[in-house]
Amino acid sequence: MSKHVTPILFFICAIFAQAQSSSENFLEPTQDSIKKREFIKHLGNGYMPTRYFNFDLRYLIKYNQYEGVRTGIGGVTNDAFSEKYRLNGYGVYGFRDHRFKYSAGGGFRVDKKTNTWINLSYTDDLQETGSTKFLTDGRFFQFFEPRLLNIDLFHKLITKSINLEHQLNPKLFTEAEFAVSNIDPTYNYGYVLSNNIIVNSFHLSTAKVSLQWNPFSKFETIKNELKETKKGYPQFTLQYTKSFKNVFKSDFNFSKLDFRTIYKIGNEDEGLSEITLVSGITNGNTPLTHLYHAYPNNITKEAILQRFSVAGLNSFETMYFNEFFSDKFTTVQLKHYLKPFNISEHYKPQVVLITRYAIGDIKKPELHQNVTFGSLKKGYTESGFEINKFLYGFGLSFTYRYGFYHLPEFSDNIAFKFTFNVSL
Repeated sequence: MSKHVTPILFFICAIFAQAQSSSENFLEPTQDSIKKREFIKHLGNGYMPTRYFNFDLRYLIKYNQYEGVRTGIGGVTNDAFSEKYRLNGYGVYGFRDHRFKYSAGGGFRVDKKTNTWINLSYTDDLQETGSTKFLTDGRFFQFFEPRLLNIDLFHKLITKSINLEHQLNPKLFTEAEFAVSNIDPTYNYGYVLSNNIIVNSFHLSTAKVSLQWNPFSKFETIKNELKETKKGYPQFTLQYTKSFKNVFKSDFNFSKLDFRTIYKIGNEDEGLSEITLVSGITNGNTPLTHLYHAYPNNITKEAILQRFSVAGLNSFETMYFNEFFSDKFTTVQLKHYLKPFNISEHYKPQVVLITRYAIGDIKKPELHQNVTFGSLKKGYTESGFEINKFLYGFGLSFTYRYGFYHLPEFSDNIAFKFTFNVSL
């Protein structure tokens, strides 16, 4: 895998540097500095703004084990196009699976004061098996997505959805969605239904309701829009998912309840402690695609240097991909950012101490055919440290796996990787 990391990372960093350089050339010094800051802000959020349309840098280039190099283009209309309507979409191509993927959608604002939007979308793409996304998370952008490089377990997903966004009050944001999906795993998989019929691909009709509560954040109305001006902690996210059997030919009847809380104490300049707790539980016949995998980030190779890759932000670095799946789980991650070394104005490396814990279980693993995985019911533990921003945004990460799931071969419990941190 490592032979692919360097050219892709170099390409992404080059795009970032060029975009930053372009922003400086694009804006004359005599222009308002606010416009320059807005441009840089868009860039930091992963957009290249134009007059009516913002190009989305997330789709420019990526890499994973199934698609190989994945490249394309996407974007969304901005307020200059319309403050009441928006159009969005993307198109990408995978050079290893030789397949186009795309999404097209749009929305209209019902009420500006409560930021209420109704959105429609059609998506034909891939999704990582065992992953969970909260609707209210909205947009998340990284110039470089570490875990994506090593993921190989995907399922094809064709989804038609209708979505409602609504701000109940400044500190409570809600989102609801109804979706109809056709799911086809890209790997050999079968699920045994109650009537002993094995399905390899299936239909799902799901309803989701998600709540994001930030009780300690501060908000202000800027240009007639409510914006979060200061993040306060803890923050809480809750999501309920229900799949309806026989609705639009849906094959499964299950429910999921997911919860996350994030708490931060201090600040990165003087020392910061961060606690993240994520928990989820499913009930009913739930296929592997919708179970939990605890976000592993280690590839199955014999030698430590063969497993040398990039550490994720909130992933278990010593847990191997597809090693565990659960229908109920909880993870706790503790991070402590030491005060940065103030070597110079632009060179301030920082040490981060990390401990992660995961526990989970699965009731009937025998219903999942042609796949082999373990249970987390004994509790999984790893600890380590990172040295971030050591050189041009790059750093190093060292993590050790111990406890009940400690492996017989000492070197198999070690994850040695590099980190990448860039901020605008």
